[in-house]
Amino acid sequence: MVKAYLRYEPALSFGVVVSPESNVVYDPSGRLLLAAALDRFAAWDLKRGLPSLSFATTSPSPSLAISCLATFPSAASASASWIASGHADGSIRLWDAETGSCEATLHGHRSAASALLFGPSGAILASGSKDCDIILWDVVAQAGLFRLRGHRDQVTGLVFLDSGKKLVSCSKDKFIRVWDLDTQHCLQIVGGHCSEIWSMDVDHSERFLVSGSADQELRVFTVRKSAEEGEDWSKWDMLKLFGEILRQSKERVATVKFNKNGNLVACQVAGKTVDIYRVLDETEAIRKAKRRMHRKKEKALAKSTVAEGNGTVIDPLSAQDLQNPTPVVTDVFKLLHVLRANNKICSVAFSPNNPPKSCLATLSLSLNNNMLETYSVDNENVSKMYSIEMHGHRSDIRSLALNSEDNLLMSTSHNAVKIWNPSTGDCLRTIDSDYGLCGAFVPGKRYALVGTKSGTLEITDINSGSSIEVIEAHAGSIRSIVLIPEKDGTVSAQGFVTGSADHDVKFWEYQLIQKSNTGSKQLSVTNVRTLKMNDDVLAVTICPTGKHIAVALLDCTVKVFFMDSLKFFLSLYGHKLPVLCMDISSDGALIVTGSADKNLKIWGMDFGDCHKSIFAHSDSVMDVKFVHRTHYMFSVGKDRTVKYWDADKFELLLTLEGHHAEVWCLAISSRGDFVVTGSHDRSIRRWDRTEEQLFIEEEQEKRLEETFEADLDSAMDHRYGQKDDAPDQGSVGVPGRKTKETVTAADAIIDALDTAEEEVKRLHQHKEEQKNGNGANFQPNVIMQGQLPSDYVLNVVSNVRPNDLEQALLSLPFSDALKLMSYLKEWSLVPLKVELVCRVCQVLLQTHHNQLTTTPSARSMLTELKDILYNRVKECKDAIGFNLAAMDHIKELLAMRSDAPFRDARAKLMGIRQEKSNRSDRSDGTEKRKRKKQKTSGES
Repeated sequence: MVKAYLRYEPALSFGVVVSPESNVVYDPSGRLLLAAALDRFAAWDLKRGLPSLSFATTSPSPSLAISCLATFPSAASASASWIASGHADGSIRLWDAETGSCEATLHGHRSAASALLFGPSGAILASGSKDCDIILWDVVAQAGLFRLRGHRDQVTGLVFLDSGKKLVSCSKDKFIRVWDLDTQHCLQIVGGHCSEIWSMDVDHSERFLVSGSADQELRVFTVRKSAEEGEDWSKWDMLKLFGEILRQSKERVATVKFNKNGNLVACQVAGKTVDIYRVLDETEAIRKAKRRMHRKKEKALAKSTVAEGNGTVIDPLSAQDLQNPTPVVTDVFKLLHVLRANNKICSVAFSPNNPPKSCLATLSLSLNNNMLETYSVDNENVSKMYSIEMHGHRSDIRSLALNSEDNLLMSTSHNAVKIWNPSTGDCLRTIDSDYGLCGAFVPGKRYALVGTKSGTLEITDINSGSSIEVIEAHAGSIRSIVLIPEKDGTVSAQGFVTGSADHDVKFWEYQLIQKSNTGSKQLSVTNVRTLKMNDDVLAVTICPTGKHIAVALLDCTVKVFFMDSLKFFLSLYGHKLPVLCMDISSDGALIVTGSADKNLKIWGMDFGDCHKSIFAHSDSVMDVKFVHRTHYMFSVGKDRTVKYWDADKFELLLTLEGHHAEVWCLAISSRGDFVVTGSHDRSIRRWDRTEEQLFIEEEQEKRLEETFEADLDSAMDHRYGQKDDAPDQGSVGVPGRKTKETVTAADAIIDALDTAEEEVKRLHQHKEEQKNGNGANFQPNVIMQGQLPSDYVLNVVSNVRPNDLEQALLSLPFSDALKLMSYLKEWSLVPLKVELVCRVCQVLLQTHHNQLTTTPSARSMLTELKDILYNRVKECKDAIGFNLAAMDHIKELLAMRSDAPFRDARAKLMGIRQEKSNRSDRSDGTEKRKRKKQKTSGES
């Protein structure tokens, strides 16, 4: 009989506030800050310091790590609210900002998306990628429009100009390109930067465009407003260099951002500072230019007086320059503040909402240590308003521990210990500590123990969230803390064991000590026994029956001793590198060891024989644990994976992927219903056991298929031309790319065409049999679910995602394309499918134009389609135009009606206010006259 196991699936991820690979943006309303956390992102309420909404993909994966975010422009957010996220695999997802659901997935880029931007109307989305291409997407149709090629390196920034008709892109190839989206070609190539361009932005009124690189200067360009503007402009140029601003920092520029009003620009460098510049308007700039020219004139006069005695001649300044000076870049951009953060800044974002009173703008930062900070910028200084840091560690998570009831989780990091609720992911306590390498809960769930890198043992009170005692336990770092169990396997209250790099294994007992100032007692510990070893202790584990203790040493061996007498029992040797982790099964029969040599070894505790050596991970095995009362075990490693094993059959049951960096530690609940893992990416992930069964053979087949598909995808990517093939002036390409989804969609269309063709033949055969007198009942095809052949094919084509339709049609052979075109005439009669028919017809014509024109049977079909589709499209266009005009008319009527009841009331209110003001004036006059009379009577 085939043995079945229960599957573990990802359930929850927490601990990450913001990941450094992505930018932060405000949501369309401007109230929430969107911050990416690995493969998901959250909308943070800055005032409350809590996430109000979370956006997550269905299956966590490192390939879905979010690399950039974009939101709707504030002007277009009234009708709809979309959020776009770019991922490491090149896909782009569109999210509903209100519900948090993923509405569409767009595939087009072959590598990570690096820049995203919505057009001014919100209907167009532009994306740039590390594959050097720019793709324009139709947000409404959820499909690609076209691909722009020309850059030779990663696209780092995108900006729309001229009401969305022009697109400006910057790249690491040191060039800025201006694209005309109507004609789909490159208008202008702007050089001048000596190094990679990392960011650019334009102000709201499109006066200036600022770009930043690793150069010491920011380059400022003026934007052309109209074709008639200026005689010194070239015919096709959109940008002209205005000047260069000398930066304060020597680090490269990471982000350049204008605020909503365009009077501030922030230049964030790849360090801890942000330079904030004030952008002066035209009148202030001219005034400053006049002052500059006046100072220049005074200096010239001073020099001329000196030069007269020497006999030299100095050219005087012209009157035109003095009266109407031309502002230069230093007259417009003025350094206002230099913001310094406590850690490296990853991204900045200005709030689109109006700032508070006496404040110029609100600026939010994402930091490299998993924090979000918000500052208010005014004329005098920059002050911190909000900080979000409680929901995650500042660095990687080194150990995890669950209490006996599995309702509290403790994680340790380099400067803090955090207590979590593992079912919800909420952070309950944050306790300052030293660098914690291991930890454990004391029975009774009031206290916890933390072993640190400096060799101290910290006792923390969970309820108060404070460290009550720090004990100098070891001279080296404490690598393991193991509670001593009872003989029945339960955790006892007698003590614990610590293993350290100072070659000692120490046994400790609990004590309750009376406080001097209060009547309460607090926990303390005392060392009762010490086991001296010959090398550094890397891991310690105790048999759940309390009979043996195993110690892993730096010399790659594991020593097993009797727990009561500490006499030597077994020596386990065979690993080529030191053993980093180990565990003993609940019945005490097996011990598993994980090493830096990437292997798991399963040993028998009776004689110390090695049952099996398994090449488990592609990097060091960092932790391994048995599920309670079973011989199933979990292992984690530096290869970012979590693996589920059967130690009796030595089989890999399941591989869980989701972490984005090395996995350091794991903890398993007492019932084995969930597993918690901690990683270098600062995330804690919970994996829950489900009721779904898994079989070893099926999982092996699935892993082989995934490997085969991954090889296919990599081979498919190599088919594309090299970037050197792209012309310097830019070119246009097909927006989508071939994926597993498009291949599946093409197969579904081909199957539907074949099924429909067979059904049509059966119908003709049945009609001929009826003519011959054979009146047998016709049995329709069950697959078609009672639909006509034409309707069945239309239903299959309609179910293909809009973004995958073009690539699916490109995959069809000519014979199937001809069959599909034979249905278009009938489908065009359906009013709601006219747009789909036009799109299918256009793609097939572009792909098979030469063969269609030379095929006699296709000519008549194309002639009929030409007349029918033109009329149908014109009808749809007229209907849409009529509906839009009617809606505008209804809108005007509603506005007039809504205002009508308030007109009389407003007039009466204004009259009442006028009367009150007149009365107050009269009363003030009478009071003044009375005061004068009183004064005169008093004087007399």
